[in-house]
Parts: sequence; C-alpha cells; structure tokens
Amino acid sequence: MIDDKQKTPQWDHMKQKDATEQQIVASRMQRNQQKKNNPEAKEEQREKSRIWVQIRLFPIWLRIILVIAILGIAAVLGAMVGYGYIGDGQPSDVLNKDTWTHIIDIISGKES
Repeated sequence: MIDDKQKTPQWDHMKQKDATEQQIVASRMQRNQQKKNNPEAKEEQREKSRIWVQIRLFPIWLRIILVIAILGIAAVLGAMVGYGYIGDGQPSDVLNKDTWTHIIDIISGKES
C-alpha cells in the first residue's frame, strides 16, 4: 500500500532537506576530523587565540579620577555661573571661604 505522503509531490522537498542536512553534518564531521588529525591546525588556532590582547589607553583607576575631577570642575563652574551671572555677585567670590560660610549660615538659620 502506498502512503499519501509518497503520492503527493509536496513531500518531495522534505527528502531534499534531509539529504542537504546530512551533507552538512557529514562535512562538519569531516572538518572536525581533519582538525583533530592535523597538529599544525591546532597550533595555528592557539596562535590566533593569543593574538588579540586589549591594552587600555587609560587604566580604570585613572578614568575614575578623571571623572571625579571633571565633576568637580563642572560643580565649580556651575556655582560660578549661578552666583556670578545669574545672581548678583562676582563669579570669583565663589572660590572664597567666607562666601560659603555665609551661605551655610543662611541655610542653617544662624543668619537671615
């Protein structure tokens, strides 16, 4: 008795896929076998894996210090712009200790 799958041509592509998959698997197995038998290929693979070494231009500790320094500079410049140009003081007054003690006194309620 003939199966319905064998009668209809729509199932022919399944046989082709199976044959193609078998060829792919066979070629992979053959390449793997060649790699195992060829010691030069193993040596080349080891050399290729050793070639890539990443050398950082700036070490991580230096990056952290740079980020903290840039944040500090940005805070000082922001205070200078806020106090000097937006407010009614001199931008260089931000760098004086007396200015900050006055601001802290106002915040804490010692001075009004």
